[in-house]
Amino acid sequence: MSRRGWAAAVVLVLWAAGIVALIRREYFQPNVERLAEAAARVTPGAVFYAVLQGNRQIGFASSTIDTVTGGITSTDYLVADLPAGGSVHRLQARTTIEVSRALRVRRFDVDVESDSSPFHAGGRVEGDSVVVYVTSTGGAPSDSQRVRIGGPVLLPTLVPLAIALGEEPKVGKSYVLPVFDPSTMAPKDARITVSAETTFVVNDSSVMDSATKRWRGLQPDTLRAWRLTSQGERGVGGWVDNQGRVVSTTQMGFRLERRPYEVAYENWRMDEAADSGAAAVNPTNDILETTAIAANLHVTRELSRLRVVLSHADLAGFDLDGGRQSLHGDTLTVVREHRDSLANRFFMGVPRPRDVMKALEPEPLVESRNREIRALAQRLRGRERDPRVVAERINRWVYDSVRPRITFGVPDAVQVLHTRSGDCNEHTQLYLALARAAGIPARAAAGLAYVGGKFYYHAWPEVYLGRWVAVDPTFDQFPADAAHLRFVVGGLARQTSLLSLIGVLRIDVLDATPLAAGH
Repeated sequence: MSRRGWAAAVVLVLWAAGIVALIRREYFQPNVERLAEAAARVTPGAVFYAVLQGNRQIGFASSTIDTVTGGITSTDYLVADLPAGGSVHRLQARTTIEVSRALRVRRFDVDVESDSSPFHAGGRVEGDSVVVYVTSTGGAPSDSQRVRIGGPVLLPTLVPLAIALGEEPKVGKSYVLPVFDPSTMAPKDARITVSAETTFVVNDSSVMDSATKRWRGLQPDTLRAWRLTSQGERGVGGWVDNQGRVVSTTQMGFRLERRPYEVAYENWRMDEAADSGAAAVNPTNDILETTAIAANLHVTRELSRLRVVLSHADLAGFDLDGGRQSLHGDTLTVVREHRDSLANRFFMGVPRPRDVMKALEPEPLVESRNREIRALAQRLRGRERDPRVVAERINRWVYDSVRPRITFGVPDAVQVLHTRSGDCNEHTQLYLALARAAGIPARAAAGLAYVGGKFYYHAWPEVYLGRWVAVDPTFDQFPADAAHLRFVVGGLARQTSLLSLIGVLRIDVLDATPLAAGH
């Protein structure tokens, strides 16, 4: 079941990374005067992209900029057929942003449609001091947040445009930008660097080839392009021309290449009509398999202790050390908590440290104050005051009630309660909401879990029982076994940092201890 976890990460990459070099669910506070100058040089128009996996086109994307009276509208669209779990999953995402002539954001809307429930996120900026941020999934009531900001903001979709039009990019030049991530409700700084310069040959138009009955490019044009990378966000980068339009970018093994409309869309549409669907999915292109990390040894599940060597990847910034995990050099040791050590240590209503209390608060997509969530949490809690007992009841209920299914969507706790299906991210979101509603601090963790000879992306909750304890409602483990390697603590936005490990990280198992019966 852990193999289903990359689905949400793919959605984040294709929605949040999309067809721009630096799209993230963040904002940055720019130099207002410089942005006003850049905005004056904005050229209306549209560019189109083929979405590629290897040499195979799996989707189409576009980016359009329109100038209107008193402002600018930017619209990004992507549709792709993603191979995962032996079948093809259709994903569509659209982002629309309205900005002033000084590139100050006025409002934005993001819509994601997939084989799970549709997701919408929208917002407006009030007086350069507050962002009103609203999310909704399926038929669930919308969740509104008011987030304070320290000045004018610009959605990162327009970061390449602002950098390219402000002045000619120069290799080695960096921009330090204060950013805000609405999914974590916390500001931070990001450093954007112009890391390289090259030229691309891009066709401006197309013609139908009478022999192949396919469109081919015409009128090749040579473009200068600069690679923008963000040191604050792992794995983010793309090639941008002097108009701030992306020429090419690669994310999680998917590549977006600028092409004429007919070549990018019509050819894909013809291939899609002739495609055999699930038959086109195989181990060489299945996202869940291509992102897994093979282990050097085959061990059993249900481990009480696991020791591995992590190599070939930069581990700085990951949450590898702490709690049941200890990192010494490149060697990580995970020791599962003994069930008896969790019993009767803390009780409901007992004061806890301030940082732990934050893990009781609702957040976007974890609506712990929702009426249905609170009613169910109260029913599961009953008269019990021992948080260990309540946490285990919730773990078992989520395992029994949520049907494992690969999903490509943005997981929302209330929607999962209604649909009763999803992957590890859906299990985790619902568990977090129920635990918090029951008065138990809970947070999300993510990393890799060992299944059948490979380490797959996986997400699971941690609950505070006098210390943070890993649990797993996807596998029905309480506590979670030592085959869970935690790399990050936090929600989906934080979990995207795991993408930097794809194709890089190597894991060598040194030793593994099976879990004894009754433990």
